[in-house]
Formats: sequence, structure tokens, C-alpha cells
Amino acid sequence: CTVIFTRLVTKDLHKPISILFCNLALSDLFTSFSGFWISMLFISNPDMTIFGSKDMLAPYALYAMSILSTIYNLVSIAIERYLAVAESMRTRLRVARKHCIIVVFINWVLASLLGCLPLMGWNCLDMEKHISVLYSPFCVNYLIFIAIPNAVVSFVLPLFAYLRIIIILRKRKLRMKAHGQATGTYKSAEIQVARTSIFIWFLTLISYAPFFAGVIVDATNYQCQIDLYPDIYIFRNCTAMLITMNCLGNPIIYTLKPKTLGAKLKSLKCLSTNRVRACTI
Repeated sequence: CTVIFTRLVTKDLHKPISILFCNLALSDLFTSFSGFWISMLFISNPDMTIFGSKDMLAPYALYAMSILSTIYNLVSIAIERYLAVAESMRTRLRVARKHCIIVVFINWVLASLLGCLPLMGWNCLDMEKHISVLYSPFCVNYLIFIAIPNAVVSFVLPLFAYLRIIIILRKRKLRMKAHGQATGTYKSAEIQVARTSIFIWFLTLISYAPFFAGVIVDATNYQCQIDLYPDIYIFRNCTAMLITMNCLGNPIIYTLKPKTLGAKLKSLKCLSTNRVRACTI
């Protein structure tokens, strides 16, 4: 909420990438809200979340939609950063605000469509076969349908984009060095980008890999829910905690870390006590 508010009220932060940052924060907000909703249902009626019921369809659908939207936003940010680095060589790749708005709209439409499929009838409420052990009453084939393709998208595309960014910066540094130009600033930028890119990719991997692995285990499991209790549900809670940690880590990596946004937050804080000084800053 802090990220969204700061970027909305600060006009000089209304850049194309800021639209993706705000949308990522909104997706993380929905993920945290849906996770809190599921936690409250577990506290009030544990059997409902263990054995599944019709009341779990809506929170699980919102949870799936939010996770998918977060994944698509992470991929969109990675691609936008790659285009931003490559645009000096290929100006036709310049990303405008309208492009980011279209991408955000497509991300939400796709995430909503895939996440709400169980509400449209793709669930296992009326049949015991192919029911998910981890996320009952979801069907195992539905979880495989959304997990495997999105696992490839979330891990492969950002990795490719960030590696390309590092390669482009390395080539430009070598080109500047060949012409006798100073490369100290470029070397510092290259190291910073490389570290940040690796940290972003590993955070995504650590946060979502257990969830995707759980879906695969769920698909290959032939035991009933009673036999797997409580170990399998402890594992499910741990995956939910990792996804929540990703929601907490995204604002730090993407928005709160840059000095520009930190200065804007300080300016907003000083606005109530010293308006003239804040406006000057």
C-alpha cells in the first residue's frame, strides 16, 4: 500500500515501469489478502481446508489468480528492463505508458481467466477421482494445467532477460574500454545490475519452486488424505509462507530499494512539517 500510494502521489515517478511496479504491489496485496482469508477459514474450521468444501473455491480461486498475476508481472518487469537496456541500440523497442497499461490489462485478464476456472465448473466437488490432496476441491489436472506452463514462464523468461541485460552491459563496457573511455561507472552499474538480477531470480525460485513441486507430488500421489495428515499440510503451509515472503520481498527489491523512491518517501513525510522544504526537494 505504501508503494502504491507513493507512486500515485508523486508525479515524476509516473513512468512506464512505475505502472508495472504498482500493479505488482496490487497483485501482492491480493495474494496476502487471499492467504489471510484461507488462514481465517482454517482457524474457524480446519476440516474445511483439509478435506475441501464448496466454501474453499472462492478463496483458492482468488489465491490462484493473485499468484498468477504476480508471476506475469514479474515476467513483464524483466522484459521491460531488458527492452529499456536495449532501446539505445534499437529505438523501436522503446516502451511507452500505453504499452505497460495494455500489458497490465492482459496480465489480469489471463490471471483472472485461469484462476476462476474452478468457479466455472472445473472442480472436483462432485467426484472423488482426480481430487487434489493439497488444495481440495481443486482437481489435480487443473493444478497441473496452470502450474507447469507458468513454472516455465516464471523461471525461464526472467532468467533469459536478466542474463541478456548483463551480457549487453558487458559488451558496452568492453566497447567503451576499446575506445579508451572511462569504464569505472559502467563496471559499477554492471555489478549492481548483476547482483540485483540474480537476487530477483533466486527469490522467485525459492518462493514458487516448492509450490510447483507440491503440485507434482500431488499429481503422483495415490494415498488418501488421512494417511498423509499432518505432514502434507505442514508442507502446504510452508509453501504459503514462502509465497507471502515473496510478496514482502518484491517491494523491497523493485521499489523501496532505489534511492529515488526513498527520497520521495522522505519528502512525503516532511510535507506535513515543512511544506516549502519538501517542495524544494
